[in-house]
Amino acid sequence: MIGLLIELSYLVAGVCFIVGLKWLSSAETARTGNIVGAAGMFIAVVSTLFHHGILKFEYILAGILIGAAIGAVSALKVAMTAMPQMVAIFNGVGGGASMLVAWAEYLRLAPGTARLDFPISIAFTTVVGAVTLSGSLVAFAKLQELVTGRPVTYRFQQAGNLAVALGILGLCAYLVSQAAPVGPVMGPFYVAMLLSLLLGVLFILPVGGADMPVLIALLNAFSGLAAAGAGFVLHNHVLIVSGALVGSSGIILTQIMCWAMNRRVSNVLFGAFGATVGPIGDAAVTGGRTVKPITANEAAILLAYAKSVIIAPGYGLAVSRAQNEVRKLADVLESRGVDVKYAIHPVAGRMPGHMNVLLAEADVPYDKLLDMDDVNPLLPEADVALVLGANDVVNPAARHDKSSPLYGMPILDVDKAAHTIVMKRSMNPGFAGVDNELFYLDRTRMFFADGRAGLVQILQEIETV
Repeated sequence: MIGLLIELSYLVAGVCFIVGLKWLSSAETARTGNIVGAAGMFIAVVSTLFHHGILKFEYILAGILIGAAIGAVSALKVAMTAMPQMVAIFNGVGGGASMLVAWAEYLRLAPGTARLDFPISIAFTTVVGAVTLSGSLVAFAKLQELVTGRPVTYRFQQAGNLAVALGILGLCAYLVSQAAPVGPVMGPFYVAMLLSLLLGVLFILPVGGADMPVLIALLNAFSGLAAAGAGFVLHNHVLIVSGALVGSSGIILTQIMCWAMNRRVSNVLFGAFGATVGPIGDAAVTGGRTVKPITANEAAILLAYAKSVIIAPGYGLAVSRAQNEVRKLADVLESRGVDVKYAIHPVAGRMPGHMNVLLAEADVPYDKLLDMDDVNPLLPEADVALVLGANDVVNPAARHDKSSPLYGMPILDVDKAAHTIVMKRSMNPGFAGVDNELFYLDRTRMFFADGRAGLVQILQEIETV
């Protein structure tokens, strides 16, 4: 009877996960979807505690208390600019937990008792979990700038990675073949685990900062696949369902990110995008081309007397923590009758949805956040396009320069507005490491300032206009 109730509870939890995931796809229902998903996880955890295999609750209770404390502190203290790092760490923790589950179950394996699917599930979960753990730690280090965010490449890199992967597959095949007659063979198992951890590091090193949104989505998918594998190891249906949902949604999101960049997943992982940094000039002249600076007063006049303003945020906005100032600027302009909207590129920032989350923190209305396909037709009619810390996603070279690494990538058409104001601290290139043609166009004006400080100056000037 208890077993039936547990399975029914798992069914309810699975429905909560599916409904919550569906609601997370819309900004208006995302908060409710998050609550529904959390309720499903609560039901799943509580139901599992009634399982007959649970003998002692002391360690479980300690884990719940420690995990809840870490989660609460992270949610309250981690800055919005550090959200990608936190997501990377959470992905790694999920993969590491699945790896430890597979390790523990492999230790319990008795000769002659295992069906073929059981050791296969253990091998799969161990490898994917280990790759996710070490890869996520490297991604965290790149995002936190503990190591270079540029792609790290070296001679025979891909051949070396392939050799490590083939070694892992060979060891896994051996472990599976020995599971039934011999049971656990710990030496080869530990070697396979260590090689998997090494592969995770080698897998992420050649990925540059420009591809971090894709990487975060892919690691999220890996953590889900590892969890699903752990579900097969433990014969836990809700873990299989939840892991499959996370894995499949992460893969779909990865593909969407790649479409937004007009690139293949293989190119993201092995192309070392952004390894070469283009020329960097000073704030006045670069490569013989001249940029046109603008003062805070001039920018304030252009914005205050515009009919339509479209704001294109980027990672620089997150770094300067200027989301609240952006909202204040929009409120002031709207009080003067200006129509203000936001242009959101799918890969702006360091993780999927980074700009949406950032602006939502400042209570920017959801209906003001327009996706690239919706906002690009509006940009030619806009009086001013205000670019805040965005770079590669607004580079016109993506449309016509076949020699540019950005060629073919869909961009925000901010250069088609009547006036374009770009706010940056310097002429440094974006993550792709290439110069931006937008900065030198006749209709572009450069406002060199930190995001928050520059917006405060413009707000002060608008009061006098």
